[in-house]
Amino acid sequence: MGRMHADEHAVDTTLVRRLVRGQFPAGTGLPVTRLASGGTVNAVFRLGDRWTVRLPLTEGGAADITKERQVLGALGELPVAVPAVAAVGEPAEGYPWPWAVHGWLDGAPALEGRSAAGLAEFILALRANRAAGPPARRGRPLSTVDSAAREAIDELSRTDEPFDPEAALAVWAEALDAPPWTAPPCWLHGDLMPSNLLLRDGRLSGVLDWATAGVGDPAIDLIPAWNLLTADTRGAFREAVAADDATWARGRGRALAMAVIQLPYYRHTNPVISANARYVLAELGALTSSR
Repeated sequence: MGRMHADEHAVDTTLVRRLVRGQFPAGTGLPVTRLASGGTVNAVFRLGDRWTVRLPLTEGGAADITKERQVLGALGELPVAVPAVAAVGEPAEGYPWPWAVHGWLDGAPALEGRSAAGLAEFILALRANRAAGPPARRGRPLSTVDSAAREAIDELSRTDEPFDPEAALAVWAEALDAPPWTAPPCWLHGDLMPSNLLLRDGRLSGVLDWATAGVGDPAIDLIPAWNLLTADTRGAFREAVAADDATWARGRGRALAMAVIQLPYYRHTNPVISANARYVLAELGALTSSR
């Protein structure tokens, strides 16, 4: 995978070993392996059998280390595993930002076109959490990303991707026209990409990357309907999460916006994210067979 961000800090296993040796003695001398990941904010390394080390790639992602720790501490009981924060490290060894050590979670990342038993139950359990939480950026009204989505649709239409901008704009217009969420804000994860969903024997066993979590409109957590599921399984998921027409339309809009923003930016540097964006656009009818 190539460099994703112009301001990306170089990280490698040698840096991780030095940081661990200086600040996390329990991990000193353990094998360090960089994990293949579709993540765009952190580089993730496996440390021995028990931990992962997460290093933000840019200054913008550094604040997520503190936020994620706070969110994970507020969540309470959930029907799946979430990362346990073992340590938060300080800048050192030429690395300029905080970094974190999390407990390892077993499971294989979900794959597009497959189902994930227990996904709806997890979303409902999270939504029912009554703990106080920070406002979720992706839990705000869709209008807050209108300009970014339209600019991305225009940018994507000028690439060689087999993209149908008119179909995308139709999905987006329907989402914007849907009535907004008027119930009290509820807990949401905000980034239920397949790579953040861990499965064991086809059932959801763990959920990663909680930096985008908080409270707001739960429509964002419907995105697995288009970034993971198929037309054959989408209806059962919708029924299980009890999504009304308006919330479902806003969820489609969120899935579209994420895909059209991600694809132009990552199409040459992050094959996992770009492949998923293409999958979403195909499921939404916004890819054509040829240009």
